Amino acid sequence: MSFNSTVSALRPHIAFFGRRNAGKSSVVNTVTNQRISVVSDTLGTTTDPVQKAMELLPLGPVVIIDTPGFDDEGALGELRVERTREVLRKTDIAVLVVDGTVGLSEADEALIGEFVSRGLPYLIAVNKIDLMENPVKEDKHTACISALTGEGIGELKERLATLIRSQEKEKFLVADLVEEGDTVVLVIPIDESAPKGRIILPQQQTLRELLDHHCSVICCQDTELKATLGMLKNDPALVITDSQAFKRVAENTPPGVPMTSFSILFARFKGNLDGLIRGANALKHLQDGDKVLISEGCTHHRQCGDIGTVKLPGWIRNYAGSEPDFTFTSGGTFPDDLSAYKVIVHCGGCMLNEKEMQHRQRAALSAGIPMVNYGVAIAAMNGILNRALKPVIS
Repeated sequence: MSFNSTVSALRPHIAFFGRRNAGKSSVVNTVTNQRISVVSDTLGTTTDPVQKAMELLPLGPVVIIDTPGFDDEGALGELRVERTREVLRKTDIAVLVVDGTVGLSEADEALIGEFVSRGLPYLIAVNKIDLMENPVKEDKHTACISALTGEGIGELKERLATLIRSQEKEKFLVADLVEEGDTVVLVIPIDESAPKGRIILPQQQTLRELLDHHCSVICCQDTELKATLGMLKNDPALVITDSQAFKRVAENTPPGVPMTSFSILFARFKGNLDGLIRGANALKHLQDGDKVLISEGCTHHRQCGDIGTVKLPGWIRNYAGSEPDFTFTSGGTFPDDLSAYKVIVHCGGCMLNEKEMQHRQRAALSAGIPMVNYGVAIAAMNGILNRALKPVIS
């Protein structure tokens, strides 16, 4: 993987945690050889998580996150600690930075407990060994370093790289559904909500993976699909559409041609597709006043005809024959308390990493709230869910 070819959502997220003034920010700056975080002797200098996508040898493309002190105090401190807890949801590898001249604190022990309970791979970086008379013994979870002198930093990076490699597993968005040389049609509607001058990330990633797999890819809008298919000598191996065009695409794609959506591909890639399919059944039974959460992982500017805040609520009202009460969230915001909602409708999650998407699905499952994503929901509401799922379910 290279810096240019790996989007942030697919990079391992390495987060640095610890008490205030344990040296987290200094360690981050030394590990990355960049001034990512402000460093000061003042307690609580890091007030919000600082995140940066970068190429870090020998680790490769990663996202580095510096967090506020886990022992922050007061009303504002509690908010900072909560932001740090949110980072845990998307962390792939955790680094607990400990002031070696002080030793492990209760806050440090609590963080280790969090790592263990979440099944999160972690390292304890004992900092300031240049000031310690008796350095601690290293083990599989402990590394001794000095952010000031750089001692042990190279070894820490090597161990992080080993942890990352141990977590990596080969996964495909679409390449395992087609053969080299196949023709695939991507249906990309260009309407008032489409970004000017570019295609969105799910379409980019799908297109790139198909090209890497040596497929021939034809892109068209939903209004040109019928003509596009008519020009082909043979049927395509697969048609992939933006979910909002499902109805028209299903009508214009011959029954024998496999068809699915970008959103369904991402649901399979990052989450529990079976759980999202079960969530689709709840949409039909919504009553007047039932609360529905519509959540997106990105923070794009809302346009007229926006799928999340305009189109989906309208389709759901028509499908359920009722007037539910809709709540909308975006980006990293996702409620801790889901008990008020009858259904959660989530985007495909192209901007969220797998850890964060799985956290959201587990949170919904724990609360007993059905959760469905855009593609599955729209296919269900158009009566084509089985057809849309057939290419991705063996």
